[in-house]
Amino acid sequence: MLLEINPQNPQPRLIAKVVEILKNGGVVAYPTDTTYGIGCSIFSKKGIERIYQIKQRDRKKPFSFICTDMSEIARYARVSNYAFKQLRRLLPGPYTFVLEAATVVPDLLQTKQKTVGIRIPNNEICLAIVRELGAPIVTTSANLSGEDPIGNPWAVEHELGKQLDLVVDGGDLSADVSSVVSLIGDRPEVLRKGVGDVSWCE
Repeated sequence: MLLEINPQNPQPRLIAKVVEILKNGGVVAYPTDTTYGIGCSIFSKKGIERIYQIKQRDRKKPFSFICTDMSEIARYARVSNYAFKQLRRLLPGPYTFVLEAATVVPDLLQTKQKTVGIRIPNNEICLAIVRELGAPIVTTSANLSGEDPIGNPWAVEHELGKQLDLVVDGGDLSADVSSVVSLIGDRPEVLRKGVGDVSWCE
């Protein structure tokens, strides 16, 4: 099912519909500032398992998740002074930052090294969803593992709609991905070059 939401001014009643699905353990596709993502509440073990099945993804590869602001990041990750400065400077934006996980983060979303990937996309719809839910949501590109990301909501509905509870239509997006940067330690490490400029890491 497609649900069209205004990208500039997301309608609260429509955001509430999405959040109701998420609170019941549902899985939805939604827009970010790069491409479409698939997500559920980070506290829905059933939802996370479904996303692994939908994407046909190796369970040794944890998913990242979306927070709304710096205080929420600090609740779910350990942030050094250096990392805090970079996060404050670059977010919201097309980056996934790898940080040391706080104990509240479910094991399913942590690497063996106890790290997590966290995003604050520059997209009003997904931030409104997380805000209304009161908890971060899983973020992973809307595609099968190894295939190109999908930037069109109708294409997401066509490819994955039968396995999802809802596709949020936030308009056409790119088929690009975020840059992934580790902020573990004193120096940034680029793990994936995407949309976000990483020249500051050199």
